[in-house]
Amino acid sequence: MESLVILIFVLGYLAITLEHNLKIDKLIPALAMMAVSWAIISLGHLDVFEVDAALHKLIPVHIEEILLHHLGKTAEILTFLIGAMTIVEIIDYFNGFATIKSFIRTKSKVRLLWVFSLLAFFLSAIIDNLTATIVLITILRKIMKSREDRIWFAGLIIIAANSGGAWSPIGDVTTTMLWIAKKVTTSRLVEHLFIPSLLSIVIPVLIASRMKPFKGNISFDEDEVEDGVTKHGKTMFYLGLSAIMFVPVFKTITHLPPYIGMMLSLSVVAIFAEIYSAAKISISEVSQESDAEAHYSPVHKALSRIEMPSILFFLGILMAVAAMESIGALFHFAGYLSENVPMLGTEMAETAGGVPVSDLVVLILGVASAVIDNVPLVAASIGMFSEPLDHELWHFVAYAAGTGGSMLIIGSAAGVVAMGMEKINFFWYLKKITPLAVIGYLIGAVAFMFFRMF
Repeated sequence: MESLVILIFVLGYLAITLEHNLKIDKLIPALAMMAVSWAIISLGHLDVFEVDAALHKLIPVHIEEILLHHLGKTAEILTFLIGAMTIVEIIDYFNGFATIKSFIRTKSKVRLLWVFSLLAFFLSAIIDNLTATIVLITILRKIMKSREDRIWFAGLIIIAANSGGAWSPIGDVTTTMLWIAKKVTTSRLVEHLFIPSLLSIVIPVLIASRMKPFKGNISFDEDEVEDGVTKHGKTMFYLGLSAIMFVPVFKTITHLPPYIGMMLSLSVVAIFAEIYSAAKISISEVSQESDAEAHYSPVHKALSRIEMPSILFFLGILMAVAAMESIGALFHFAGYLSENVPMLGTEMAETAGGVPVSDLVVLILGVASAVIDNVPLVAASIGMFSEPLDHELWHFVAYAAGTGGSMLIIGSAAGVVAMGMEKINFFWYLKKITPLAVIGYLIGAVAFMFFRMF
């Protein structure tokens, strides 16, 4: 029966990977394999376990107990994401992201490349790589009329956004998962990954700046660039970003789960949003009488724009991986890798349970994240390895999963949304941008291996 659970997971994973070919949204197979996997475990009366990280062994538990445990951990991530998404949508309601346009004062393509790349790198660390990509490509379309020029900039924005999301606990879903799972801390994550992540975009930009598409100047109307900033847009922009950045601080001070801090930040942003919009309704009120007025509430508007398909996908995939972890499959797979994959260094060989872990495994994970979704990959790694908090392995996983997706345009949420917005061809990206992304990924990885020795 354990083999049947694994087969269901593999088939579901394959369906997620081939969603564009099958014309089926990836949330459907994710939810299906979650439900079927747990049903098989229950009906087959399979033994379920909890991994004891300290003793590096499996401890038998009751199915309801382990199910509730994994649901609680998953709910923490989903609640956190819903809060962050709502704050971002509130900022957008006030057109706050138009504030970024004021930073653009140059017509040189090379300087614009650096401006957009650095903006993507730092903005994605705050509001996540997907939103940063959408915002910057939208601004790019305002100031650059030529699509042929824009797609080159979009390609570097994808690399920068994914690199920026890797070193921040709130910059990428996978890094957030590691943070909430208490595998990494904010300070150590930034300390170990900021320079490797920065190098993974600086080197590609340096190379690209010497390429023909980034030579010369562009022409744009500065009045058009300034257009669109609303009365309270700038205030809500800085308030929203500050509120999201406050979450790691709140966790450090209170030692409470991150989603608590995110809910506090959301409440503060929502108060100002309601005041500025002069709405006269309660955000918790849902009735026929308030439906007409709800249109004028920025919070109601923001909540209505939350990407529920993404939330349900995360629910399905995380709980499906939890099923694999509960029957011990990931634990035994980790042992197999440790015994059969050759070592590339001694540092990564030192793990809490005495089980060697290879740099090669993590590098392969990064490459794999360019082909298949990095969320289940990281979820699986959390269940496979029992290294302690802030072990080098977790930092390397965060880097590899975050930046590795840049190697293919379908390898990250940022790439997929850019592909849709600018109709970027898969093979064009493979030929023009992938080499830059690979160089950045490898240089950042080498930098990480070097700096961890000190």
